[in-house]
Amino acid sequence: MTSDEQLVHQYLDGDEKALEILIGNYLKPIYSFVYRYTGSASDAEDITQDVFVRVWRNLKKFDQQKKFKTWIFSIAKNAAIDWLRKKKTVSLSDEEMEKIPDPVPFAPELSLATILEKIPPDYRMTLFLRYNDHFTFREIAESLGESLNTVKSRYRRGLIMLKKLFTKV
Repeated sequence: MTSDEQLVHQYLDGDEKALEILIGNYLKPIYSFVYRYTGSASDAEDITQDVFVRVWRNLKKFDQQKKFKTWIFSIAKNAAIDWLRKKKTVSLSDEEMEKIPDPVPFAPELSLATILEKIPPDYRMTLFLRYNDHFTFREIAESLGESLNTVKSRYRRGLIMLKKLFTKV
């Protein structure tokens, strides 16, 4: 299997297929990551598309001494934050709000999704990256632009919050 860094190098050398492979490798993880920020499938799709456009536009600027995985997730985080900032400035009428369908997760995920929504987004993202995408603490820190100690602290506090919330269920 070709590493991300090799694929980036191949793409920069003119191999368009290498970019397709990178996108294929990261499409689901980026979508899942962004969905955790937005809570909306359609918004997550739009943001994910924006992430890959940003990757394509900026791949020539990518520092090949760094890990591609942390770079692409930092782009995803920034795109999601940009979206959240724009969302705060948009207000919908009650009629428009009623037209928006509520996502209905599968029953086993319902309680977990509900509980995860009760912890702060920074803690939720740290736990998500650690368990869903199997990031190291260092990769999480780089992706989120936080210090390693901050990430470790959020991780521990997030686990404590989850434990408390699960015992209430």
